[in-house]
Amino acid sequence: MTTIQTIALEQSDRIGEILKGAVDPHVHSGPSMAPRAIDHLDLARMYSDAGFAAMVSKDHDYSGVICAKLITDHHPELATRIFSGIVLNNVVGGINPYAVEHTAACGGKIVWLPTLAAENHLEWEKNSGWQHPASTQKMRHASPVPLFEDGKLRPEVLDLLDVVAATGMALASGHIHVSETKIVFREARNRGVERLIFTHPEDIVGASMDDTREIAYMGAYVEHSLAFFLEGSKFRTRSNEDLKAFIDLVGAERTILCSDLGQVGTLNPLEGFQLGVATCLSLGCTENEIRAMVATNAADVIGLSD
Repeated sequence: MTTIQTIALEQSDRIGEILKGAVDPHVHSGPSMAPRAIDHLDLARMYSDAGFAAMVSKDHDYSGVICAKLITDHHPELATRIFSGIVLNNVVGGINPYAVEHTAACGGKIVWLPTLAAENHLEWEKNSGWQHPASTQKMRHASPVPLFEDGKLRPEVLDLLDVVAATGMALASGHIHVSETKIVFREARNRGVERLIFTHPEDIVGASMDDTREIAYMGAYVEHSLAFFLEGSKFRTRSNEDLKAFIDLVGAERTILCSDLGQVGTLNPLEGFQLGVATCLSLGCTENEIRAMVATNAADVIGLSD
């Protein structure tokens, strides 16, 4: 048993109290084209039992707002509120302001810029050894969804930003390159977008610590995927010390910890949060700092109290 697992076991009651009111703003429950270990309803039940305030399901291939609405309407006993959003990949038409308006009208909370169809992701994928599990089925491979043309943001991106501003949804950077994120977020701010999420700077997006700090100074929350840090996660690429460095970089007040879990063959999302809190305790974070990172900040960025 590792030190973190020992802390999680010995301080389970304390960790459980810290997680009361937690929000997971980025979790991959199913159904999905990719294999998932848990579906939206079972995860909502699991999080409800643990006292979570909310979860935001994310799928690379569809908007989950209708699933969230169905579960909400038919399971009023759930303490955890279930939300979703939309990822602007090929399946929804790429940069599609109409789809974003529909998602917002159905209660969506987050718009993710392209992930599997981001030009940056497709370049990263060539050398990563990673392949989307759904690509083994009879589906065409993702094609790039460009944000720029002749060095300027495409008109549909500007339209998108206006929609995000008008609806009050959060804009997340997805898997676009950090250099693109800076330009998009700057324009988003100019157009009145108030809620920004910088998605996992620790992997895929090519961000340095200076890049991360710069984007946080724009007013964005920096969202870290526990899946990349946790001992026992099959996606682990970073150390506990890396997590501490990221937290110290912008402070707990600008940091969000999400699970980014739900896939088969790894920790379930609740285990991810429990081990994540244990890791933060081992790194010397205070309970108030941890609550900000696992609850308050995410609640703010999705407008939970609006």
